[in-house]
Amino acid sequence: MAASCRLLRSSAYFPLPSATLCHSQKVFGACQVRCLTTTKVLFKDIYWNDRAEANESKFDKVLIANRGEIACRVIQTCRRLGIKTVAVHSDVDSLALHKRMADEAVCIGKAPTSESYLRMDRILQAVKDTGAQAVHPGYGFLSENTTFAAKLKEMGVEFIGPNSESIQAMGDKIESKRIAKKAAVNMIPGYDGVVEDMDHCVKLAKEIGYPVMIKASAGGGGKGMRVAYDEEEARTAFRLCTEEAKSSFGDDRMLIEKFVDNPRHIEVQVLCDRHGNALWLNERECSIQRRNQKVIEEAPSVYLDPGLRKEMGDQAVALAKAVGYDSAGTVEFLVDGKKNFYFLEMNTRLQVEHPITECITGIDIVHQMLRVAKGHTLLHHQSDIPVDGWSFECRVYAEDPFKNFGMPSIGRLSKYIEPAHIPNVRCDSGIQEGSEISIYYDAMICKLVSYGPDRESARETMITALDSYVIKGVTHNIPMLRDIMTEPRFVKGDITTNYLPEVFPDGFKGKQMSEVEMEQLVALACAIHETEQQNSTDFLNQNRLPVVKDAKSQWKMNVEVAGNATYPAMVVKDNNVFEVRVGENTYTVAGDLAFTSPLLDLVVNGQRRLLQFVEKGFGNYYKLRLFGTVFSLRVMDDFAAQLQQFMPEKKEVDLSTVILAPMPGMLKTVVVSVGDQVAEGQEVCVLEAMKMQNSLVAAKVSKVKKVNFKAGDTVNEGDAIVEFE
Repeated sequence: MAASCRLLRSSAYFPLPSATLCHSQKVFGACQVRCLTTTKVLFKDIYWNDRAEANESKFDKVLIANRGEIACRVIQTCRRLGIKTVAVHSDVDSLALHKRMADEAVCIGKAPTSESYLRMDRILQAVKDTGAQAVHPGYGFLSENTTFAAKLKEMGVEFIGPNSESIQAMGDKIESKRIAKKAAVNMIPGYDGVVEDMDHCVKLAKEIGYPVMIKASAGGGGKGMRVAYDEEEARTAFRLCTEEAKSSFGDDRMLIEKFVDNPRHIEVQVLCDRHGNALWLNERECSIQRRNQKVIEEAPSVYLDPGLRKEMGDQAVALAKAVGYDSAGTVEFLVDGKKNFYFLEMNTRLQVEHPITECITGIDIVHQMLRVAKGHTLLHHQSDIPVDGWSFECRVYAEDPFKNFGMPSIGRLSKYIEPAHIPNVRCDSGIQEGSEISIYYDAMICKLVSYGPDRESARETMITALDSYVIKGVTHNIPMLRDIMTEPRFVKGDITTNYLPEVFPDGFKGKQMSEVEMEQLVALACAIHETEQQNSTDFLNQNRLPVVKDAKSQWKMNVEVAGNATYPAMVVKDNNVFEVRVGENTYTVAGDLAFTSPLLDLVVNGQRRLLQFVEKGFGNYYKLRLFGTVFSLRVMDDFAAQLQQFMPEKKEVDLSTVILAPMPGMLKTVVVSVGDQVAEGQEVCVLEAMKMQNSLVAAKVSKVKKVNFKAGDTVNEGDAIVEFE
């Protein structure tokens, strides 16, 4: 079968070296694009199914009231269409990629969102000063703010999103449930009103029956949402959700409903215009979540058949029409084990995971939002919307997956290489090497997207992309993403919103290696060590000399793998090929070990292994990333290995006598003082990071010895906030 491709814009949004382009390429303005292979479409760009009238009117200049990857994404389409763009940015974002991509940029304040990206007055002034005809809000910040949309309308500036009435109706989860019920959309049992206070919350929870979901009426993105299984949890959840909602949305109203245990989270993308036309663009499976925030999405869902897909799509469109919706939006459902589905909420904005819908439908959703805002009619019909292939999105975050499936990490990206060179991969990001991940904004680094003609090929492409992604300077969640992509339940599509705690009941511990995989890692470490030794300037001065036999170099080694064991190995090098005997098995290692890149593309016994050289420490210590996880190893000769047995074991630190900050953030409250007696499990303080509230509790009955920080202070990961006697 002849090769075919779609063209996909590079994640960098700037002209790329020719080495990163595939055999066919196309240029839009200053940007080059590259192949996205499909089975059906020959030499068309990724938006092969996008539609617009020839020479139809468009905006001259659009301001993007957002930052990061979504701002870059909107600028991408505007640039393709020849529309000038204006970026707004905080002072710490003065070197940000979205600012440099735009035609114009305006600084709107200091780093905290309350002083910049949420400052409606300053953004409106930027609109006036630059003469922008329309504003795209992206997602988050002011994207669902009815006042913002209304003020733009007063100025004669188009809001590239739904009308303010739709935003108000659907943005308020209480009102949206009433409208959905009237539109005959399947509903979750719950209270049809605002929860008045903590006692009212407990009363309603008892009436509905535990478990219950307590969540912010104006919420989204997993913020202001918690599950409670008893009265104590209900009280805690109500308090923390209220604080999160007030901090993130400026609206602390709460609602409560029955928690559908172990469902799938499936959402339907809708697209509507101002002339009464509405479409559903298939579904996205978003069940892989932690703390109600999505981690991996895919389109379509393996769980839906054509009949169920149509039923959910029709209900989504019915809801959109019931509120006069006129832009892109997403209707979210929970689907139980019997394929019953229930309305969850409607997001009246562009969704984070929209790229996977674009991959399987060929529609540029941002472009269609621009067209609708300009007053044009949708040119697609429901029969024009295909399910063409399969697509995955992994949300690559700056966070530590070994801590509660992901605690935020901050720092500067000292090394950053996206896997944009891999066919069928799309990287939507707003950062580059040298960018800083701060405590002020979301910890997302990139939306890594893969595409294939079927689920398995898209999954295999994603694995290669994750193995090829180089990120240094911050901790990131690629180890967990990579492990999920190969986990048997995920491979079968057997997933629910409870997937992570079920598959990793003790938390994520990294790749669990088989004995053969561990021996392969040892063989790779031996090959790397010998290559490095031979390349070093003092190699000939070392006391350890090789034994020469039949023109081959041969050494004995011992490789200690942290947390595992020490493996004796015999290494033989013949030209650039290593034969490493570990135990009863021999492994042949071949490939480029010249260290010209941190990513080594090697072959072990005929199997491709993408290995990252993370770090070299003193005393032949190495950190190598294999299968997504970093392993610490030490390569020793026989004498050093014999002495190793006499080394004292490192003592475990008693963490029950101190409250350590699990992540960088700001202390919202500190509720204890020196001399206070605390009980086991008692809350000591609340730490806010990336707008999420984290309750830190005492590990045992103790007396407070020292309080090192107060409310309002910023703390770093590992700081001792409170010490106990």
